[in-house]
This record gives sequence, structure tokens and C-alpha cells, in this order.
Amino acid sequence: MISGVEYNIYSYLWVVFFLHVSLFQTLVLLMFNEGDEFIFEEIKMATGVENSELRRTLQSLACGKARVLIKNPKGKEVDDGDKFIFNGDFKHKLFRIKINQIQMKETVEEQVSTTERVFQDRQYQIDAAIVRIMKMRKILCHNLLVSELYNQLKFPVKPGDLKKRIESLIDRDYMERDKDNPNQYHYVA
Repeated sequence: MISGVEYNIYSYLWVVFFLHVSLFQTLVLLMFNEGDEFIFEEIKMATGVENSELRRTLQSLACGKARVLIKNPKGKEVDDGDKFIFNGDFKHKLFRIKINQIQMKETVEEQVSTTERVFQDRQYQIDAAIVRIMKMRKILCHNLLVSELYNQLKFPVKPGDLKKRIESLIDRDYMERDKDNPNQYHYVA
């Protein structure tokens, strides 16, 4: 798989710039060997790149620090009717330039989904830590168990979450409460 391409461009003074670009950026730049200006729809048809990916690619080439393309009308957002012109007067203080791809912003649904997956993964880690501690100690009071869990776990955890996980393990018969002292747990082998 290609992760980057070196693309040479020549300025009006025949100065060579080495651009380190992605595959999609290369597809767009290669179009400008055939002509000096293209509209968004022409680039989309010629490259076959998905709409959102093409918008990010064109933003990186026309709106970033190294503006290899000139966008008309000016602005940060790329619309369907925008025209892109090759920047023949391109100047940069470096001769070897890496043009980074513009990162997509995570949507609210993706953020919620990511948070849920992280929480689910952490539940398993909490369960495993509780079982490890109880297997080693056999009998332990609630406060000592919580204290050891805080020491073992490498992420912040709320006391309420720990209590839920302890209750879950009791329900699944990994451990049980002491009959005389409800604040103490016994490991069930």
C-alpha cells in the first residue's frame, strides 16, 4: 500500500520543490499536467475519489500552509462549483514539503460510539482486576478492594462503576458477600 508519494513541481523560476503527498493528493495534482484549471465536479469525475475525501484533499492542497492550488472563490470550505487553478507562482521557504491531509472531525454519533466502546472495554478490565485481587486475597473488605483496584487500574474510574462491576461479579457467582458482614467479600473458586 502506498502511504506517500514524492511529487516534483517546478516554479516559474524553475525551482524544484519536492512535495510529499498522499495518494489522493497525487491523483489531483497529476490532473494539472493536463490543464491549468478544473472545477470540483471535473476533479471528482476524473479521480473517482469519494466526495468527502476529495473535499479534504482539495482543502489540504488549496487552503493549507503550502498552497499548491489556488481555490476560487477563496475560503476554507470546498463547494461543488469551486474552481481550482495550479499555482504557477508557488513559493515556499523549504524545498522538501510534506502536505498533510486535513483530518475529519468526529461526529457526535461517532463520539458516543467511541465512548461506549471504551467503557465496555474498561468494564472487562475492571472485572479482571477484581477477580485477580480476590483470587489472591480470598477474603477482602470493600474499602480495601476499592483501594487495590485504584492502584491496579491505569485509568480513572468512578466508585459507582466499581460497585456495579462488583455486583455483576456477585451475580455471576465469582464472589459472594459475607453472611455476617455485608461489607466483606469472599472469592468463590
